[in-house]
Amino acid sequence: MSERIFGHIPGYPVGSRFASRAELSKSGVHRPRVAGISGSGREGADSVVLAGGYEDGEDFGDVIFYTGHGGRDPDTKRQIGHQPLSRGNLALAQNRLHSLPVRLIRGAGFRSAYVPDVGYRYYGLYAVGDYWREVGRAGFFIWRFRPVRIEVDKLIESSDGYIIACETVHARQLKQLYHFRCQICGVRLEGSAGPYSEAVHIRPLEAPHNGPDSPENMLCLCPNCRVLFDIGGVTIADDFQLIGREGQLRVDFRHRLNRECLRYRRQHYPLDPEEESRRSG
Repeated sequence: MSERIFGHIPGYPVGSRFASRAELSKSGVHRPRVAGISGSGREGADSVVLAGGYEDGEDFGDVIFYTGHGGRDPDTKRQIGHQPLSRGNLALAQNRLHSLPVRLIRGAGFRSAYVPDVGYRYYGLYAVGDYWREVGRAGFFIWRFRPVRIEVDKLIESSDGYIIACETVHARQLKQLYHFRCQICGVRLEGSAGPYSEAVHIRPLEAPHNGPDSPENMLCLCPNCRVLFDIGGVTIADDFQLIGREGQLRVDFRHRLNRECLRYRRQHYPLDPEEESRRSG
């Protein structure tokens, strides 16, 4: 199978139409010919189709309440069991955890004012804003997902062709390197769909800081330590000793941190600004 692409497929801009699932599959915009979710529980989902297969789906245009898969009778199409958080459902949950965009396609069979008259149409990239479990109309647990249209300025095109919402490929790779464990406190947060952590730039990217968007300028942190780092509650010495709390930064030998970025952080985000001012004076 070809490499999974989280973004637009070259040659098929938003608005592209397809006469059938076979044509849609051949284009690569949505490869499965039957399944509504294209993806894996390990990588995430690259595309979804709204085709009317599940009764609980709702479409409001820029926001959708998408029903996951599973629990249906293959003959009657009625919901006869609970939906597990696995396969395609787990794939969409990964999109939420790791800020991956998903291509959204609408089919004429879905009950919505936004679907094409015939066939299928590509409507662009959406972010999975949330996911949760609830009791569906048939009385069984279903998984619901809330895809939200992504504005163009919220997308980042990476060097290897992926288009990632809110997170670069470098950030994902760094978190995987540390197995989503915080470099400051060592905590690994586990959710229903898997682990969660955040990639944080040491020297901020935005002007006037203009830090590099590369692993040497990044840390893998839990949300608590990320906030502490952002507001100057903890910082890092050149020898990776923590300043502001006991301990030392966990650094994998493959992660070559830029000490100039660490110094920039200490200078511009000091733990004790008054003390720094006295030293400078």
